Amino acid sequence: MTGNQTPQASPNISFKQHCRQEAETASLAKRLAASIAQFLGQNPEAHFNIALQGDLGAGKTTFARDLIQTLGYEGKVKSPTYTLCEPYLLQSTQHAYTAHHFDLYRMRDPLEWQEAGFAELFDVPGFCVIEWPEKAEGTLPAFDIEIQLTPGAEENERTIAINALSEQGKKIVVALQVNT
Repeated sequence: MTGNQTPQASPNISFKQHCRQEAETASLAKRLAASIAQFLGQNPEAHFNIALQGDLGAGKTTFARDLIQTLGYEGKVKSPTYTLCEPYLLQSTQHAYTAHHFDLYRMRDPLEWQEAGFAELFDVPGFCVIEWPEKAEGTLPAFDIEIQLTPGAEENERTIAINALSEQGKKIVVALQVNT
């Protein structure tokens, strides 16, 4: 969690997996996507926020790409390193929603994302996934899920910890545990 954000619920629901290969990381992102799709199918007007944390090269963008493509986006999922945000319109069987993928790595000022007009994107049906949320120094809305990617000793090896920080986050992480 970053800055002065307070979780809406204690992060007592969590999931952790050691991934030895890129394919295992992609598989975890796909299982999380299934949980998100299930949640949004039951709550079509819901919005939630995901913090995606880890060192440079830990696999944050790859994880976000796998997540968004599994949710049905068929085009190229680009890294938003220079644009700060890339929106992806997604369609479930009954509802449309949007995934907003943020990368705040190049931000120079914590309020830059707000000045760009991105604050309103945190209210639309769907979710925001934010890489480098610590760059916003506590100015972002509260997170529902925090994903920490920690590189391992070998190339493409990492440990991924997914923590629920709200009631919405708990529902998604519990579904992930059931689907594993």
